[in-house]
Amino acid sequence: MAAEAGAVAALDAAEKARGKYAALSFATIAIVVGLPLWWKTTETYRASLPYSEIAELDTLLFQLTVPVTVVFARGVLPADQERKLPLRATQRAEVPLNSKTGVTSRYDVSFRRATSQEETFLSQASAPGYEITFSLLNPDPKSHDVHWDIEGAVRRYVQPLLDKLGSVAEFSVDSQILYYAMLGVTPRFDAASSSFVLSAHSLPHVINPVEARLGSSAASLYPVLNFLLYVPERLYSPLHIKGKDGAAVPTNAFHSPRWGGIMVYNVEPEAANETTLPRRVDVDMVHVMGVFLAQLRLLLGISPGPLPAGALQGGPGGEGLSDWELDRLLWARTVENVATVSTTLTSLAQLLGKISNIVIKDDVASEVYRAVDAAREAMRQLERGHLDAAFRASKAAVTSSERAFFDPSLLHLLYFPDDQKFAIYIPLFLPMAVPILLSLAKILRESRQSRKAPVKVD
Repeated sequence: MAAEAGAVAALDAAEKARGKYAALSFATIAIVVGLPLWWKTTETYRASLPYSEIAELDTLLFQLTVPVTVVFARGVLPADQERKLPLRATQRAEVPLNSKTGVTSRYDVSFRRATSQEETFLSQASAPGYEITFSLLNPDPKSHDVHWDIEGAVRRYVQPLLDKLGSVAEFSVDSQILYYAMLGVTPRFDAASSSFVLSAHSLPHVINPVEARLGSSAASLYPVLNFLLYVPERLYSPLHIKGKDGAAVPTNAFHSPRWGGIMVYNVEPEAANETTLPRRVDVDMVHVMGVFLAQLRLLLGISPGPLPAGALQGGPGGEGLSDWELDRLLWARTVENVATVSTTLTSLAQLLGKISNIVIKDDVASEVYRAVDAAREAMRQLERGHLDAAFRASKAAVTSSERAFFDPSLLHLLYFPDDQKFAIYIPLFLPMAVPILLSLAKILRESRQSRKAPVKVD
């Protein structure tokens, strides 16, 4: 009996030891192999991004050097001042863009006499694209048969300006004639001038009814700049626009930022013996295109800056845009683009830092690196004074930064938040983890009891 009892005890001890080893093996495999494998296969892939370089963009300081040469023709300056040429002068200016970005400008100005070739020349004288639409509005075709040579006017006056701005943006031009198109605002009759007037506070209400008839912005890839020539109805002629001060606007036109401009073209009064309708109206395109070109320059950000006292500004020439105005536009657009890239990449870095389960793919990281490199290249080219190269680099930086920011894989709604992850994984791991944990607790409890049990000595 004693031998049988000893055999049973030995088998029981062996069974308990085997159970302990089995529980430890399962626990070891689950912890050493299972958890790392699950963690690695379910982790969110996040490619590395240049966070430090993005932070440097957010605190950048431009150092821009602009060589300015002032050329005087013979006889322009008095003899005593002409003897001082050539001379040089340096000016500095600091312009803050935002709380973290600023521009330090140094102007190196040199004065000299004009060469013979320059004498001859003197005597003769940031969306990626825009769609320009010229529209003729004839609300009363029964009374007015309006004719305008818009094709020739665009070719003579508008196209030279757009050709010179080809490095800044892409442009497309079209035209249309709209009949029975009303302004949507009833003009008020002014007895003092015997004419109808549109006051300044009624001008904002003119655009919306007309815009519904244009139909050009619905299928446009680029912003649309509308230029409307409105021939008033015979009932409301002549029609004049008055400014906020109550005085008539000399151009009889107004413009709206980022939208376009409207010009009211009044028809000459009818002669006493003129009764045939509709009356033929030939539009003076020289006068009209002069107003539209001035509005186009303002809408594109080409505006004359403040001049020093006693200074005179030369005309833009036959192209409607001088070289220094183009340089100024390229400069402003480049600085604006670099500031936009800095803001976009900083926002992206903050977003990815707050939401850790967003996947950062390699192509997104590549776009971020390209944007940073292009922004740095734009700044280097600006420091050298190469405005064309700087602007091209800044456009590439904006394109890459926007591609990275608006990549569909960065939408955090495509990924589960942490509470939903727990709701999915707990039913999967809990049935497996409970037996392992209970076995480990039992092994630990038995180990403690075996150490506390007294040892029998014969």
